[in-house]
Amino acid sequence: MADTSSPDMRTRLQNWLPKLVLAPSFALVLFFVYGFIVFTIYLSFSDSRLLPSYGLVGWENYSKLFRLSHWETAITNLAIFATLYIVICSVIGLLLAILLDQKIRGEGMLRPIYLYPMALSFIVTGTAWKWMLDPGIGIENTMHLWGWESFAFDWIKNRDYAIYTVVLAAVWQSSGFTMAMFLAGLRGIDNEILKAAQMDGASNWQLYRRIIIPQLRPAFLSAFVILSHLAIKSYDLVIALTGGGPGRATELPATFMYSYTFSRNQMGIGASSAVIMLMTVAAIMVPYLYAELKEKK
Repeated sequence: MADTSSPDMRTRLQNWLPKLVLAPSFALVLFFVYGFIVFTIYLSFSDSRLLPSYGLVGWENYSKLFRLSHWETAITNLAIFATLYIVICSVIGLLLAILLDQKIRGEGMLRPIYLYPMALSFIVTGTAWKWMLDPGIGIENTMHLWGWESFAFDWIKNRDYAIYTVVLAAVWQSSGFTMAMFLAGLRGIDNEILKAAQMDGASNWQLYRRIIIPQLRPAFLSAFVILSHLAIKSYDLVIALTGGGPGRATELPATFMYSYTFSRNQMGIGASSAVIMLMTVAAIMVPYLYAELKEKK
């Protein structure tokens, strides 16, 4: 009897050991991530100001939020930033991936160069680009020292163009990552299909337009989801690059949320803006995850 029960006990331990090892991490994630998400949603319906309060006010914070001109500015800036960021990153990433897919000499050197910016934090990227774009010490000053006195590039100080400097820095950082996703997709295409199309007389343009680009749909979808998520939660890049200024020219929902929660002592409104951001991310992620699960089935 002892001999037959011992393997059963060993099997049970082997089955339970991974669960026991993961249990502390799972509990911490459950509390510090999902627990605080629930707490934030609760705060968005409360009259919290400087500190959390538990008096419920219903949808009042959401009503106030959508009447604020600052929130409207943040949403407008997000629409401009996210659209340009996603489109430009996708185009540059695709072109770089196509270039590297030609088996060019030096691919092993170029690939890490393109990917290097993604290894930097957004704080480092924002600080570096702030120095480069500052008219007093950056590109404009360098051109003046070289004799081009009429050169002007003061976008970072201009309310009408400051948001585009955020786009510029974000695209520089993320294009290499997008390239890696597209390159993986290109390397996964069956060469036999391409050879058959070439034998039928298809040109390179027709190959990419009718065969290669359509088969990159999963890569495009993944790039869209990841870049959208990065755009919606952009905070550190904006703070390091422009500080949300000049004025509120580069205010985004994430900087708005921090400002109203911790600087203006309007925690209820800040929490409601955070919930709106969460719902926006969920609206992008949930259909994507559902489609992935459906394909696996």
